[in-house]
Amino acid sequence: MCGIVSILTSSSSAPLADLAQAMVQRLHHRGPDAHGVWSEGPVALGHARLSIVDLSPAGAQPMTSSEGRWVLSFNGEIYNHAELRATLPGPWRGRSDTEVLLAAITAWGVDEALRRAVGMFALAAWDRQAQELWIARDRMGEKPLYYGQVAGQVRVASELKGLLAGAARPELSRPALALFLRHNYVPAPWTIWQNIWKLEPGHRLVLRAGEVPEPTQSRPYWSLSEREGEPFAGSEAEAVERLDHLLRTAVRGQMVADVPLGAFLSGGIDSSTVVALMQAQSSRPVRTFTIGFHERAYDESPHAEAVARHLGTDHTTMHVTGADALAVVPDLPRIWDEPFADSSQIPTLLLSRLTRKHVTVSLSGDGADELLAGYPRYLYADRLLRSQAWPMLVRRAARRVLTAIPPRGYALLGRVMPFMRQVGDKLHRVADVLEAQGPDDLYRRLNRYWQDPAALVVDGYEPAQHLGTMSPTWPAIRRFQSCDLRTYLPDDILVKVDRAAMAVSLETRAPFLDHRVVEFAWSLPQSMLVKKGVGKQVLRQVLARYVPPRLFDRPKMGFGIPVHEWLRGPLRPWAEDLLSEERLRRDGLLHPEAIRKSWEEHQSGRRSWGYRLWGVLMFQAWWQEQQSLITADT
Repeated sequence: MCGIVSILTSSSSAPLADLAQAMVQRLHHRGPDAHGVWSEGPVALGHARLSIVDLSPAGAQPMTSSEGRWVLSFNGEIYNHAELRATLPGPWRGRSDTEVLLAAITAWGVDEALRRAVGMFALAAWDRQAQELWIARDRMGEKPLYYGQVAGQVRVASELKGLLAGAARPELSRPALALFLRHNYVPAPWTIWQNIWKLEPGHRLVLRAGEVPEPTQSRPYWSLSEREGEPFAGSEAEAVERLDHLLRTAVRGQMVADVPLGAFLSGGIDSSTVVALMQAQSSRPVRTFTIGFHERAYDESPHAEAVARHLGTDHTTMHVTGADALAVVPDLPRIWDEPFADSSQIPTLLLSRLTRKHVTVSLSGDGADELLAGYPRYLYADRLLRSQAWPMLVRRAARRVLTAIPPRGYALLGRVMPFMRQVGDKLHRVADVLEAQGPDDLYRRLNRYWQDPAALVVDGYEPAQHLGTMSPTWPAIRRFQSCDLRTYLPDDILVKVDRAAMAVSLETRAPFLDHRVVEFAWSLPQSMLVKKGVGKQVLRQVLARYVPPRLFDRPKMGFGIPVHEWLRGPLRPWAEDLLSEERLRRDGLLHPEAIRKSWEEHQSGRRSWGYRLWGVLMFQAWWQEQQSLITADT
């Protein structure tokens, strides 16, 4: 795992090497083992290396192809590099996958090399002959890549802090801020800054000096919607066998490393499957890691320890206190680099810190829920979408029934029966989505934190967001999976894991996101994924081959923190300062009225607005960090 940068300018006399070095230095956490810069005429490429495969200087980057035409800066892993190497002529200087990818680009061109590669990656490849800079990102979006025009130059980097090194901050994008307040993350291709973009997963883009890059110029080299073919026609037993084989193959390929390797283990289905397949193919105990909390409602460590004992892994659990978790809050704006408000970022960061003390690479179970219908909300969406067939008059009547008791009434009941407060919030949310106009609108309503995000932003509006190509014949669950695979997975889950792990120089790998696994999972009929209101059925059967169902067959917990309680308790002074009406008005970015109302309702216990408030708090904390950086630069 590494950090990459590149600069392209129309002025060949610009001193680019020093600037590229400054950009690389901002990404030191992504690659502390070595830094490299290559510069020629109008272009410079830089690289911060975290050595994983071929630790020798032969794997150093930026790397020039043997015939001299291509120069490559690469972040990630090509898991099938040994197979690709066998089909390419060489000569070979070392054992790195970077050298293999560079040879593949030379032999086949960028597009064909990308199509043949199995892996996670972001890359910048300079074609010295055509004077073109190619950038590309892996199919599912595991590795980040930002690009845009800064200070009259086209820049590319793994993180915004690298891209903006030595430059004034661009204008804040108010449309992106509105999108953030909807999702608690900024979806691709937007970023929080104007004229700076995220390259979308499975896309590549050709950049040329003097041209201003735009997202519309990027082209997909892989798309899940284009992989829509004949559904799997075999039996359920054959599907289980096939999924087991594909996951075994993916896990085996991702266990290749020249440094210590382990896995995150929560004790849930996804991570337990990955660890089980690792241990089945390892001659020694696999290193596994779990974070435990003293609050039982958030503690999965006993489940993880039970799975670890059964599989015989070398397991480490670290129990953290609320104070430990709260101590990392000031670090979040710096680590995530743009507003990001998935509160499970805190335990993910703590788990990454624990894991990095022992290993350099860790496998995870990310992606299984989206691929194999594991989220309970998919089932809720299925039921809610059926309500679309009801006449609007009936839906409005149902809405009136659900909202007959106001939130304050549920709050009063919650004093005697605490769970009733949450029931009230959920019923009022269901009432809102009953008025959805079709699947897209239902998805947006179910995945928003504020009723009208754009109304919170001063001079703001919310741009249209493309949720992907959905066949009208798809059932509701598949539609929602498709939307999540396009947005929530790459822009929330994978951003969360990448930044948390890279902050401590830990490489993470996700076997479920091997595109061969993805394409097979997408071919499975819904009847093999969901039965009797429970998802991931075919995966459950795979795991049952290795782990007794009694160890994993339980309700999904998630990986969260008590946000609602903390904002009423230990985080209240910090939050009160960031959400004060005076500060909000002074910043001039957010209208304070709705925010203050939600804060007061939350503090009184009338509503539980922890997640929507966490989004505003993470933006405010990020904005405060940006102002301090501007002050330091001047």
